[in-house]
Amino acid sequence: MKTSNTLTLLSAAVAVAGALLSITLASAAPTADTPGERAALSVAVTRLTAGTLPQRIAANGNIAAWQEASIGAEANGLRLVDVRANVGDTVRRGQMLASFAPETVQADLALRRAAVAEARVALAEAAANARRAQTLQDTGALSAQQIEQQLAAEAAAQARLDAAQAAEALERLRLAQTRVVAPDDGVISARSAAVGAVVPAGQELFRLVRGQRLEWRAEVPAGELARLKDAHAVRVTLPDGRVVQGRLRQLAPLVDVQTRNGLAYVDLPQAGTARAGMFAQGEFELGSSRSMTLPRSAVQVREGFHVVFRVGSDSRALQTKVDVGRQAGDRIEIVRGLQGDERVVASGVAFLSDNDLVRVVGQP
Repeated sequence: MKTSNTLTLLSAAVAVAGALLSITLASAAPTADTPGERAALSVAVTRLTAGTLPQRIAANGNIAAWQEASIGAEANGLRLVDVRANVGDTVRRGQMLASFAPETVQADLALRRAAVAEARVALAEAAANARRAQTLQDTGALSAQQIEQQLAAEAAAQARLDAAQAAEALERLRLAQTRVVAPDDGVISARSAAVGAVVPAGQELFRLVRGQRLEWRAEVPAGELARLKDAHAVRVTLPDGRVVQGRLRQLAPLVDVQTRNGLAYVDLPQAGTARAGMFAQGEFELGSSRSMTLPRSAVQVREGFHVVFRVGSDSRALQTKVDVGRQAGDRIEIVRGLQGDERVVASGVAFLSDNDLVRVVGQP
């Protein structure tokens, strides 16, 4: 009897232990409401959107003077006695920049004037002799040979007067050349003139940026040169960050054989902070066209490639390489890599890895 009761109690204890074990295993097993993997990130998604983007061609180049005039000494062997212009001065056409000592030229001019006066007197005498000879031609007092000699003497006297007057004009020109004047409006960009220097003819004294006109010489790939003919405007960014509006004036007829780039000459406004010798970046505006775009926050550069993260039906973020094109504002053109109907992570892609599980909290 006692044995039977003991067996009954043992059976009950085993049953209770089995029930407890079943409850424990059931609580430990995953359910449909408790996923086995946590989402790496909560993301909003977007899709490709059709839009209008401006067409631009970016370029780099140097700022240079439109034209630089070299102002040199025309008088030879004279001493500079006055220099009135310096680098950075704005000058007008005809304004005196420097002057040479004129005394030597003035003395030579006085000699030439005296020679002209002497030649004029000699001509008057020869002309009078020629007239008298012609009046005596019918009387036979003078032979034909003598008359011809008087006429020839008059012509020679006239030639000597012309030569003397030409020599006088040359000295007048030399005297005018003792004043160095600006050939055009502009700004002085260089000066080598020094008071007291004796310079030969042709030596440069000043350099002048004509009209204060500057240009941006943009280097453009040869394949893009033809498209620049349709440029509506040019935006040039100066080293200080300021942006100025330029105007495309002409394209160079030749392409550099080393770089395969051609030059585009862009006129810059006169009033500004641009200076010759600066390096500048710019863009040529070519209008606009339709394209498929994504937010810039959806595109990231990894290992040299542009990538986005597509979200599949299983909520997995799949890294996808794309080719990008133009950018405007917060939109970037997607040229290749997406079909158009995929869900794409809109932001936070820097925190994702390929095949991460995500929770979508925002739909397109």
